[in-house]
Amino acid sequence: MIIANNKKAFFDYFIEEKYEAGVELKGSEVKSIKAGKVSIKESFVRIINDEIFIMGMSVVPWEFGSVYNPEERRVRKLLLHRKEIKKIHEKVKIKGYTIVPLDVHLSKGYVKIQIAIAKGKKNYDKRESIARKDQERNLKREFKSNNR
Repeated sequence: MIIANNKKAFFDYFIEEKYEAGVELKGSEVKSIKAGKVSIKESFVRIINDEIFIMGMSVVPWEFGSVYNPEERRVRKLLLHRKEIKKIHEKVKIKGYTIVPLDVHLSKGYVKIQIAIAKGKKNYDKRESIARKDQERNLKREFKSNNR
C-alpha cells in the first residue's frame, strides 16, 4: 500500500535501479505515517560515513502523541545491507547520478521507502516526456469517444 509518492522524481530523472529500504522511526511517527501524514516531495538521500540517510522527509507529529513527539523534518536513517550501500555509493560517485526517494509504502506492516539510483534529465528530455504524455492522453480520449 503506497502512502506517499514522489511523482516529480519520474519527471526529473531517468530511474535506473530501485531499492527498498526500511526507515529508523521514533515513537509515534509510525502511527502518523500510517495515517498518511507524510511527504517526500522535497526530500533527498545522502550517504554519510557508510550509512544512508533521508533528509527533508516531512512526518507531521501525531496529534494524540505526547510532548516528546520527534521533529517533523528530522534526518532519518535508512536501513539497507552494507553491500547494497557500497553498491549504491559506487554508482553515485559517477557524475550525473543521484539517489532519489520514490515512495513511502507499507510492506508486511513495516514502513518502507523505495529509493532509486537516477540520472538527471536535460530540458529536452523533459519536453519529450511531456509530449509523450500528451499523445497518450489524446489516444485514450479518442479510444474512449470511439467506444461509446
